[in-house]
Amino acid sequence: MDVPLNYTQLDHVVQAIADRLDGDWLLIGGALAALWFDSERVTEDVDLMSLSDDARRLELMRLASDLGLPVESVNSAADFFVRRIEGWADGLVPFRNGARGTIYRPDVNLFLVLKMQRLSEQDLSDCLALLELECSSDEPLDVPRITQRLDELPASEDGSVQERRARLRRALTTSR
Repeated sequence: MDVPLNYTQLDHVVQAIADRLDGDWLLIGGALAALWFDSERVTEDVDLMSLSDDARRLELMRLASDLGLPVESVNSAADFFVRRIEGWADGLVPFRNGARGTIYRPDVNLFLVLKMQRLSEQDLSDCLALLELECSSDEPLDVPRITQRLDELPASEDGSVQERRARLRRALTTSR
């Protein structure tokens, strides 16, 4: 997609999904970051997965088209990354209710685990922004679990990835 989606556009798309599509959905990635804790954040797609039925992907793409968006603007491949995390379903929080569906978000711990898998510069920025918000939230941050997951990541030859991991580790140890 050529033009990134801003807060207003993302809000419209996510609410349309909750209003027009049946079922439960999980929103992750940059769209969630924009709607949850960084309203200035833009993204090129909406990472969303059905919690009930993989066949809903076609409905999601059809809705994107109906909204005048390219079908690539809704990315339902998120389930590949989410479902690889043990206990992921225990980390879901209701985020948006609509006329026909409910949008969930990962809790702070699941969000961090998802982002740290790649930990691009934008992923790190999202993690740091969330940790800053989390300091004033009642949602529990499981620092030992997140640090353990960080330790379990495969070694990287890329020095910038190593530095981003170190920055995330420092932020985790100074949060709360």
